[in-house]
Amino acid sequence: MRFKNILQIALATSILSLSSCNFLDVTPDNLPTVDNAFTRRSEAIKYLATCYSYLPNDGEPTQNVAYMGGDELWYDFPSVSITTTNWNIARGNQRVTDPYVNYWDGGFGAKSMFQAIRDCNIFLENVVDENKVRDLSIDERQSWLGEVEFLKAYYHFILLRHYGPIPITDASLPVNTPIEETQLKRAPVDDVVDFIVTLLDSAIEKLPQAVSAPVTDLGRITKPIAMAIKAKVLLYAASPLFNGNPDYATFVDKEGEVLFNPTYDNSKWTKAAEAAKEAIEMAHSLGVKLYEFPGTTFPISETTEIQMNVRNAVTEAWNSEIIWGNPNSRTWQMQYSSMAQIDPNSAGNNSVHGTMAPTIKIVEQFYTKNGVPIDEDKTLDFSNITLLRTATHDERYNLIENYQTARLHFDRENRFYASVGFDGGIWFMENTPSRSDEDTFKSMFRLGQLGSSSLVTVTTYYTKKLVNWKFAFKDGNSNHIEEYPFPMVRLADLYLMYAEALNESEGPSAAVYEYLDLIRKRAGLQGIQDSWSTYSLNPGKPNTKEGLRQIIQRERNIELCFEGSRFWDLRRWKLAAQELNKNITGWDRTQDKDHPALFYTVNTFFRQRFIAPRDYFWPIRESNLLVNPNLVQNPGW
Repeated sequence: MRFKNILQIALATSILSLSSCNFLDVTPDNLPTVDNAFTRRSEAIKYLATCYSYLPNDGEPTQNVAYMGGDELWYDFPSVSITTTNWNIARGNQRVTDPYVNYWDGGFGAKSMFQAIRDCNIFLENVVDENKVRDLSIDERQSWLGEVEFLKAYYHFILLRHYGPIPITDASLPVNTPIEETQLKRAPVDDVVDFIVTLLDSAIEKLPQAVSAPVTDLGRITKPIAMAIKAKVLLYAASPLFNGNPDYATFVDKEGEVLFNPTYDNSKWTKAAEAAKEAIEMAHSLGVKLYEFPGTTFPISETTEIQMNVRNAVTEAWNSEIIWGNPNSRTWQMQYSSMAQIDPNSAGNNSVHGTMAPTIKIVEQFYTKNGVPIDEDKTLDFSNITLLRTATHDERYNLIENYQTARLHFDRENRFYASVGFDGGIWFMENTPSRSDEDTFKSMFRLGQLGSSSLVTVTTYYTKKLVNWKFAFKDGNSNHIEEYPFPMVRLADLYLMYAEALNESEGPSAAVYEYLDLIRKRAGLQGIQDSWSTYSLNPGKPNTKEGLRQIIQRERNIELCFEGSRFWDLRRWKLAAQELNKNITGWDRTQDKDHPALFYTVNTFFRQRFIAPRDYFWPIRESNLLVNPNLVQNPGW
């Protein structure tokens, strides 16, 4: 049976369905089922698929908290054509009675990671026994063990990221275990990190460098995936949220054990840098490289080619840059909720409901065409972002020629035009009617224009970057959506991790600039030092650790925009309290085509509320604290 098919049906058809009880409280008795599962390979692979089936569906915006819980995207209230239950997190409505996106117990689009870990433990304890699954080859047994060790580590990492200190569950408990021994307490953060990294190191030794059957097995865990996640775990451990955070200096368990080490340790950054470099070298040795658009069957401009480098690095399935794509993750809803009505000649144009709306603050974060922030560019004036300007012929690959739009949309870098759909912008697709990037699809979002129905997003911006360029409207009020596995890690992310960790451990260096500049070059920009020295009001910014830190953080926000990174980065950098207490703004979509000045009025839709340090971590559901007296609640909850 094809492994991908098994992954898709594992939860629905596996005979290994488990009780929804929290493993920390009760261990269900399913020993007869387990005994049967490890009699032969054909049965054991079903259990392997069950271990995989807990991977979060990060390509589903209603389930991925990074799309519903931060400040990158906003939605209509009440919602339109998309379930926004988890948007309550972004609106400051998280709760302890029944938390949103509850990875502890499972709920609101999240699966219980403790149940996932329990299944992984059962698998490992049985498959390590060579008297079981006798028809499994030595190499395959090792690979399977490595895969599940990775999954077990990754599920612990998900819990760490959400809750901070967590119970370490390293073995499945017998059904006759005394209840007091099942009531595990939370381990200190450093112990959890060490446990995860040790598991990943063990997995790395066992895993193959690549899958043996790419047609059916892409997405299964390999050595470069495990090495990349190890680097990410160590990056989190080195970041301000976890590394010497004074906000949690008094956070202790019931026995008085300190759960956060209050002492800052610079060597954590060194470990993260070393792990990232090793992961990069492994990826390079296997041919992983920054994606470059191969071109089309018809001529397009260099500008469009550069922008397709950015778009397809995310949406082209299994492209050269993808280190880990998640086959559990579907992207149909994401694309459907990101697409704009740009093709009036197709009946399917009316079938899309673009609802995922980038906010003005995210639009502003992209650089100018000179590769520096809009408030630092000494050659370009962005002091009035609402000022109307008419696009010229020379700007036709980015903006609609002779169309009036806001100053904010002019003179921006290619990653902006590749990532954001906006009023007055070009939206190039494979099925362009002109068979060119000249006179191609256009974005016009004022009332009375193309794409200006009531379904225009609340801010009037769209997440163009998340739409595969083969998306096509069809007759009969339908469309074709080219799905892709959600990119959990791509090479650009690794480059940015390495640059950040190296700058924090050693300060600015040629190596830091090198890996930042590789990403910028792909986007058509000059290097960091050249851009700042030539165009910035603060030319010395890249020369200090603090200045380069700000640049690296912005590079991550730009390069990984709309990929689920910013939500977690703001937390680990301890910048969430700064960024998530600002206004959510957009343009006035109620204004018609004849009043562009009124359309380009900044509207405030919401003022976010982020309470620090409480909101940096999820609450543990109140009922768990009653069942397990060894647990302590996160501060503020």
